[in-house]
Amino acid sequence: MGYETLLITREANVATLTINRPAVLNALSAQVFQEMMHFLDDKTATQGLRALIITGAGEKAFIAGADIAAMQSLTPVQALKFARLGQDFTVKLEEQPFISIARVQGYALGGGCEVAMACDFVVASETALFGQPEVDLGLIPGFGGTQRLARRVGLPMAMEMLCAGRKLNGKEAVQHGLASTVVPAAELDAAIAKIIKNILKAAPHAIAETKRLARASLEQPLSSGLSAEATAFATCFAGEESREGIQAFLEKRKAQF
Repeated sequence: MGYETLLITREANVATLTINRPAVLNALSAQVFQEMMHFLDDKTATQGLRALIITGAGEKAFIAGADIAAMQSLTPVQALKFARLGQDFTVKLEEQPFISIARVQGYALGGGCEVAMACDFVVASETALFGQPEVDLGLIPGFGGTQRLARRVGLPMAMEMLCAGRKLNGKEAVQHGLASTVVPAAELDAAIAKIIKNILKAAPHAIAETKRLARASLEQPLSSGLSAEATAFATCFAGEESREGIQAFLEKRKAQF
């Protein structure tokens, strides 16, 4: 597919998805979501993928929010379809077996904050600014903000951000659990490369199962999660990864996954 709003690059088993709409600060339209969904559904594009970096073109914004101009004429029926599209993308991203990393520079507002929260890692520059300012437009978040934000930062801070316009810079985002790491803008790519290096030396199936179980822990009782973990742990011993990993440890060499 020839993408009109995205730039997709891949080097070995790491891909970068760049929302390429710098003139509107990478605002999210229905077309952007449709193209990102297409990428995730493209088995040829994602086969063997271990990590996906999501970012925005330019230095001003990761994603400044939804495309307000395109939303101006939406009917309630069309708005519901748009919200569902955005939610479907964020859920699909969370369900991928590979690790997703939000590379956040500049604005991550509204839908931008929501996309970042759906990623497994959020690496922010000191220039990053996270917020959910939808109520200022007479709207509410539509792509998961009312649900994921409290899970990330706790209800008191989420209420400040959702209802009182509180925004978090990169350092504050790390302090409150919204971002994984904050670094100077010039060190953003190096910080991501370090994370990816550690991911790539680990076992792919083990990473995918760990991600699945950790995300599921937010939605189920501890007893159910522990049972699922024990089953998945046992299943590891039927695969080649554990045999290679354990043998490499005993032989004092690097495992080859």
